[in-house]
Amino acid sequence: MLLGKRLGLVTAALWALVGWAAEKNIVVVIADDLSPTMGCYGDMTMVTPNIDRLAADGTLFRYAFATTASCSASRSVVLSGLHNHRNGHYGHLHSYHKFSSFPWVKTLPVLLAKAGYRTARIGKHHNGPEDIYFFETKIPGNSRSTVEMANNCEEFIKADSDKPFFLYYATSDPHRGGGRANELEHQPDRFGNKPNKGAYPGVQEVFYDPAKVTVPPFLPDTPETRAELAQYYQSTSRVDQGLGRLMEILKKNGKWENTLILFTSDHGMAFAGGKTTVYEGGLRVPFIVRNPYQKERGNTNNAMLSFVDITPTLLDFAGGYDAETQAAKPELATMTADRRTKKGPYKFHGRSFMPILAEKNPEGWDQIGASHTFHEIQMYYPMRVVRDRKYKLIWNIAHPLPYPFASDLWAAPSWQAQWKKGPTAPYGKKTVREYIQRPQFELFDISTDPNEGVNLAGDEKYAEVLKEYKTKLKSFQNATQDPWVMKWKYE
Repeated sequence: MLLGKRLGLVTAALWALVGWAAEKNIVVVIADDLSPTMGCYGDMTMVTPNIDRLAADGTLFRYAFATTASCSASRSVVLSGLHNHRNGHYGHLHSYHKFSSFPWVKTLPVLLAKAGYRTARIGKHHNGPEDIYFFETKIPGNSRSTVEMANNCEEFIKADSDKPFFLYYATSDPHRGGGRANELEHQPDRFGNKPNKGAYPGVQEVFYDPAKVTVPPFLPDTPETRAELAQYYQSTSRVDQGLGRLMEILKKNGKWENTLILFTSDHGMAFAGGKTTVYEGGLRVPFIVRNPYQKERGNTNNAMLSFVDITPTLLDFAGGYDAETQAAKPELATMTADRRTKKGPYKFHGRSFMPILAEKNPEGWDQIGASHTFHEIQMYYPMRVVRDRKYKLIWNIAHPLPYPFASDLWAAPSWQAQWKKGPTAPYGKKTVREYIQRPQFELFDISTDPNEGVNLAGDEKYAEVLKEYKTKLKSFQNATQDPWVMKWKYE
């Protein structure tokens, strides 16, 4: 009895010390392969009323970036606050790909559990090892059936507990999948949609006319592309309805006014030029944060955010972040950060954006870095990026190699239609040949050329700019302990 009382007092003292309380619930909603193609981002064809409502009640970020446009690798960054070249998750987890994070990595669910949170995940996870990315509760559910997913979360949300909760709700929509829709013109990928206008339980499927979809500038405006985008749009509307049901459940159970919701995607859409690239189509993501304690609502924030900022921010909201050291508080993360040298919590590669959440044009949020190495294990093609408001530099480290395709992107009708026309066929702002065989450096004036159409790296007028941004890129790599930084010296 005495021991139990002492443990209770220690727990109470710890909670008082760091400020955790049941009024600090967290929900992360992460879609799969979703670009900022919804009403609140200016796409008037896409039907996403719930995402739009969330934006109207929170903060919408216009310049949010994944650090890599690959599923497992990107999610590892979301949940660790470290670039994947540092946390060890260089590519996919599943099957023979076999990538996973180092044993010293401390992830968001583990840190929040130490903070006294109940933690649960549902849907797509795709990270490992299990003990490093450990959630106490695994809620079952078909990750395509988004409304069912939300319904399955209700028991966890409404559980009688003094603890706050962290819910990681991850759809497989609008990822490619389900085979080809052979009954439709141009046989597009189904993007998880049921054939013959079928619907998932609780979902009012939204069907789109290919002639009315918006074709992003990095894609060719062809019948095949439009046919596939119509399927992508339908799948995205299903994400929206799952979010809407989740919002209803939070309100119904009295959790709406004390729950922070972060909505995003692991990276951009699954089309060549988007997913697996470090072009804007791959890295730019939707990013909406509703802080229930924020007075200013419905604002647009122009800060340049990166996925390495997510874990520090959510820890900050929970009271477990040290802004001075940019690390988790020691009582959460005492551990061997580098097995050869120091002990204790390590510095995240990102920082908390909680202090600037209500601002529109915060100072000091003007540069991001990106890092891609693998998608599938056969796809070795390391790329490193530094981007600010003016320029973007891409270093294609393995540039003598042809750019490798994810199996589903290679088979996509939107790509195959142009591939079959030959190397000079247009593909967005490039040709098929230019897309496949890339130069060592790609330098874009992103302020005047947002669609990355003109590579300035070979232009003598930009020699000093190129030199300056190479220096910035090396600094980014050194600061984040990127093993590939040695390629500057040895290749």
